[in-house]
Amino acid sequence: MRQSKKRIRVGVVGVGRGRSFMRATSATGMELVAICDTWEERLISEGKSLGVETYTDYNRFLEHDMDAVVLANYFHEHAPFAIQALQADKHVMSETAACHTLGEGVALARAVEKSGKTYMFAENYPYMVFNQEMKRLYQKGLIGEFKYGEGEYVHPDPPEVKLGRSCGVDHWRNWIPATYYCTHSIAPVMYITDTRPVKVNGFAVPFDFDDPTMTQTVKRSDTCSVIICRMNNGAVMKSLHGSLRGHGNYVRIHGNQGLMENCRHGDKQRLRVWREPWEKRKGEPVETVYKPDFPLHHDRATRAGHGGGDFFTSYHFAQAVQTGEPPYLDVYRGIDMSIAGIQAWRSAVNDSAPMEVPDFRKESVRKKYAKDDWSPDPKRKKKGQPFSSILGELKPSREAKALAKKVWAERGYFGK
Repeated sequence: MRQSKKRIRVGVVGVGRGRSFMRATSATGMELVAICDTWEERLISEGKSLGVETYTDYNRFLEHDMDAVVLANYFHEHAPFAIQALQADKHVMSETAACHTLGEGVALARAVEKSGKTYMFAENYPYMVFNQEMKRLYQKGLIGEFKYGEGEYVHPDPPEVKLGRSCGVDHWRNWIPATYYCTHSIAPVMYITDTRPVKVNGFAVPFDFDDPTMTQTVKRSDTCSVIICRMNNGAVMKSLHGSLRGHGNYVRIHGNQGLMENCRHGDKQRLRVWREPWEKRKGEPVETVYKPDFPLHHDRATRAGHGGGDFFTSYHFAQAVQTGEPPYLDVYRGIDMSIAGIQAWRSAVNDSAPMEVPDFRKESVRKKYAKDDWSPDPKRKKKGQPFSSILGELKPSREAKALAKKVWAERGYFGK
């Protein structure tokens, strides 16, 4: 095990979502030295504010004297950027998703193994305070063996907000299928119970033509999705994510000796634990509701984004680089979570038939999927590629396009 306590020189790709990582570096043993983005105006402004080098060319960015790269670029572009960084001898922390196709997942797993560098999947929702507490309690055996779980990430927004964060008709948020954005709901359950999905059934709630938050945008994918996962210990979990009304994220874990979940009402950071009267110890309550503290760095975490998750992804990445020990959210778990969404879309467009979630820890399995480039990306269109909606090809209205142009212009974006 290598030990190194020198500050890790890091570069961040993406000046939108990447800003959270840029501001977390100094608190976690890292030093921000460079940033990269193709949106030059925002890049230069951010670079001046932070006093770091700026690059619009990723190849030149990788030549900068640094130890690690944080990828906060577009959702469907992470794997190729990660592979290139690993080949340039950089450690990598990658935002979600880890890969956009199964073939990319194979290439990514191979690249990490060949490089010998640290790769961490920057999925932040497992590190919310109630999820860390549930993991601790589960590992203690408080609720017995995991049997059923639920993860929910419900995120509705008005049209102007949706358009404001998805500039361009072919921005990934406007076409990514409903099942793909699943890691915020699947990851906490995997993290708490230390299980992985082995099969999925995907279901999509179709695009709602009576919902102005859908019709007044240029989005061509569906309202939301449900993924039913069979886990490797035989348990079942439900992942719900999308644009339903009722904003919130919830995690529920049923064991064969109890239940844990974060509260749906009031302070949602509180945890509820339930033990049946005949199974609890004498003097213990049947139901306990409390607000846990973070196990480490409580004050720093409470000030960070995504319920503390943005601090802990950077913290654990820095720890992994410094010690040489792989992070819990390693490349294999990142791929597991990401391809669950891809396979769930395969299921959804095939009448929700079950689909395998292949385990790319095994080279014998990887060989079968190495050339799998199935994708709804408009730039990868070819025969056999899927649409972004279970309804087929959707086209934004003239009114939606006009509103989009107005919102994008206000943000300084004048492309199509």
